[in-house]
Amino acid sequence: MEYAKTRDIIHVMKMLGHRNIQNTLIYTQLVNFQSDEYYSAVAKTVDEARKLVESGFTFVCDIEGMKVFSKRK
Repeated sequence: MEYAKTRDIIHVMKMLGHRNIQNTLIYTQLVNFQSDEYYSAVAKTVDEARKLVESGFTFVCDIEGMKVFSKRK
C-alpha cells in the first residue's frame, strides 16, 4: 500500500528491509493498485495547491484559471 501512495519502489524496499529489489517487486504485484475512483479538488491559490500536493493529490489540468487535482480513493 505504501507503493500505491508514493510510487517510490526504493523507499518501499528500504521500508520493508529488503536487500534485493526483486523481492519488493513481488509484493507490489500482489495488490491491485488501480481503482476507477478518485477524489478531486480545485485550488484557487498557490497555497491551496501546495496543501493539496502535500496531502497526496496530483495536478491534472488548469480550468478557468484554477488548478484541478486528483487522488485515488
